Amino acid sequence: MAKHKATATATKKSDVRPAPAVTAVEMGARQREISVSEFFTKNRHLLGFDNPRKALLTCVKEAVDNALDACEEAGILPDVTVQLEVVAVGSSPLLPASQATRFRVTVADNGPGIVRQQIPKIFAKLLYGSKFHRLRMSRGQQGIGISAAGMYGQLTTGKPVKIISRTGPKTSAHYFEVQIDTKKNEPLVHENKQIEWDQPRGTQVAIEVEGRYQKGRASVDEYLEQTSIANPHVRLTYRTPEGETKEYPRAYHELPPSPKEIKPHPYGIEFGMLLKMLQDAKSHTLSEFLASDFCRVTPALADEMCKAAKVSPKAKPRDIRGAIAETLYHTIQATKIMAPPTNCLSPIGEKAILSGLYRQIKGEFYTAVSRPPSVYRGNPFIIEAGLAFGKAPDSAAKPEKPSQPLAEGEEEEGDSELARVIRYANRVPLLYQQSSCATFKAVLATTWRNYGISQSRGALPAGPMVIFVHIASVWVPFTSESKEAIAEYDEIHKDITLALRECGRRLGLFLRRRERAASEFRRRNIFELYIEEVVEACNRLKGGKLSTEKLKAQLQKIASTKTGGIKTDETLGKTGAGPEGLPHSIIVTAEGVDGAVPSLPEGSHVIAPQTDVSGEIHKEVKKPSTKQGRKQPAKKAVGKQAKINPITVPSIATKGGSSQKQAGKVRKGSKVHLTGKKK
Repeated sequence: MAKHKATATATKKSDVRPAPAVTAVEMGARQREISVSEFFTKNRHLLGFDNPRKALLTCVKEAVDNALDACEEAGILPDVTVQLEVVAVGSSPLLPASQATRFRVTVADNGPGIVRQQIPKIFAKLLYGSKFHRLRMSRGQQGIGISAAGMYGQLTTGKPVKIISRTGPKTSAHYFEVQIDTKKNEPLVHENKQIEWDQPRGTQVAIEVEGRYQKGRASVDEYLEQTSIANPHVRLTYRTPEGETKEYPRAYHELPPSPKEIKPHPYGIEFGMLLKMLQDAKSHTLSEFLASDFCRVTPALADEMCKAAKVSPKAKPRDIRGAIAETLYHTIQATKIMAPPTNCLSPIGEKAILSGLYRQIKGEFYTAVSRPPSVYRGNPFIIEAGLAFGKAPDSAAKPEKPSQPLAEGEEEEGDSELARVIRYANRVPLLYQQSSCATFKAVLATTWRNYGISQSRGALPAGPMVIFVHIASVWVPFTSESKEAIAEYDEIHKDITLALRECGRRLGLFLRRRERAASEFRRRNIFELYIEEVVEACNRLKGGKLSTEKLKAQLQKIASTKTGGIKTDETLGKTGAGPEGLPHSIIVTAEGVDGAVPSLPEGSHVIAPQTDVSGEIHKEVKKPSTKQGRKQPAKKAVGKQAKINPITVPSIATKGGSSQKQAGKVRKGSKVHLTGKKK
């Protein structure tokens, strides 16, 4: 028996054979090249298509971004139409928008159109575009967006992308149906023909995708609303899946300044990039190469750098290799070179930011700040911040809404309402990955308690407040290809923090001023309680011969004067027309007012920004001469809110267009201007 078991065991061991070894030839035969389309097909979450709700938003975003870029580059004020339609799956009936799983996204613009030969590659080839190699501000960067949206539609519904484009009223409109050959990353054209189109110029793209539509935070609705805030020069029409049409009218009738393309800055290149540029150089000498292929490098500075690196300025660029090239690179980095020009950027501007905030966000206080240009890794950028605070009278009491499931990034609003942060990069709203974004981290790191706003440690400030932050750059450092969060470079974080602090200082002054005004208003109410009795007592002393109405009016005027007068009413929004009578005007700079926007919410307050639309900082107002510059003794304020110093305030435009100036009262040394005289 034992012998039999031993034999069986030996047999089993002999049956277990080792796996045959794989030779290098066989391993080599398994290797193959994959295209970028094939890679992103398996990793579509990297492009923002990781769930149906987000995928629907990404398709709309990429199409709208392309439309706005095309219009602005051609010098056309954009008119963009976005339409979402529910599509039936097979023979099943149409479902309500909230339950539907398939949608058709159609985006049309009045841009310059696309030439017929370029249409298939633009919409059906990844990494094909005109923006990657140019150092100028634009919404798109890699040439992935709209073609990736078409690829997602192809994967989920099998339907091609349908494009109509026309370059002018005298040319024909071209209709294409295209898909991507993912193995080759090349377009497959299913249909190409000329059609009649009622639009004289522009492009229309339609993509059928699987998605989920839900209103609220991080939705298509919020994206389009935020787009209109940062792009007030755009007229946007949105047709929802429920059949409703939302209009976002144009509030700013000027195109943003067109950014210019610049050469790379010497501080923004790595050593390997310098080697490649040397080998590809068309210049005959090293000095000529440095002066022509980089910005801010003059021929004299190029000769100086060559001399410091102990290289002949007349050497051929292709001969610079090895240790000599490395020495040249370190010499360039150690040389003091002027920062890159900022004409490659097109910031929104404080005037336009305020215009967008007025129109979309109802509040009591608005301000906007533009930082001077800065540089990270040789790339210029500008940070702009805006802030809206308070609730308008019509929105103070909200009707109760039926409870609905919350979407990603959405929070239940209650008494302990937290501030809302809206983030932008090159005018494009960023709705996802908020916690990993440099903008959000800078908001958390700002000590809002210093400005009178309650804030828990490591949390957003509490209160009815909207914080607006925008970065304009030739190359925005996104954390991923989905372009949803900004990487935390020290230079970017610092500039965002400084802009937020300036907004906070202005808000703090407004809150302190409003608190004083509320105290004075309460005192006025107490005075008015006794005015009636005082008038009757005086009338009795005069034997009933006193003009009671006249005395009552005089006492009410005295009570109003002693408690701040009309300034108190304006600060508290009691006048019904906002401070300084601003229903049709906005403040732009510390020197004056310019521009008209839609009516402000009643009782709204605006703080004058310190910079202009171009982002340049205005110089501080010079101190007056010795005779005029002596401080006048401040009038004693009623109550305990007394010791403050008067400074000059900005001009305020009224409906008639005239401006007036008046001294406002703020803390000594402050640059913020709070008050103005109503016409």
